[in-house]
Amino acid sequence: MTDQRPLWDDAAGTFDSAPDHGLRDAVARDAWTRLLRALLPSPPARIADLGCGTGTLTTLLAREGHELVGVDFSPEMLRIARAKAAGSSPAPVFVEADVQDPPLTAASFDVVLSRHVLWATADPALAVRNWHRLLRPGGRLVLIEGRWSTGAGLSAAACQALVAPLAETTELRRLDDPALWGGAIADERYALTVAGPRS
Repeated sequence: MTDQRPLWDDAAGTFDSAPDHGLRDAVARDAWTRLLRALLPSPPARIADLGCGTGTLTTLLAREGHELVGVDFSPEMLRIARAKAAGSSPAPVFVEADVQDPPLTAASFDVVLSRHVLWATADPALAVRNWHRLLRPGGRLVLIEGRWSTGAGLSAAACQALVAPLAETTELRRLDDPALWGGAIADERYALTVAGPRS
């Protein structure tokens, strides 16, 4: 498989210009803050942000009081993420690695979060199995995904089918609030929450 890191390294410098990437606009930032508060446990929780990119959500959640580990395979994305997170408390930890099989300890996270990453992995079914095993009993896997107008992405139905072998309980939330995206959308965007192991 072709190494995609140079592509993402090249994109890092302008990645945050998209309203939902950099969350530079207060309206978008507030919308994402409200959404994540609804999807995640109260702080402090230990959260793995897989495919963290430039660390926008990693930093936002650290400043909410969560303990964050951000994982990405792009050195340039992580350079920006570390700079962005400077001064955050608790300070996030960033790891350069393949998110499909992150080198993190099993059963050590309250939440595994991934935004717009699962669809791009080489083997999404393997990825969700690897991610689910990182959860502590009672934890949750939060997948923010979509099937975009370009044809790329992963439909909610396809995502639900991928996680069906892992958990009896899932919750689907449609993300059609224009504030999240910097404007109205006409495609499918959603958050799927998957229950972690019971014990």
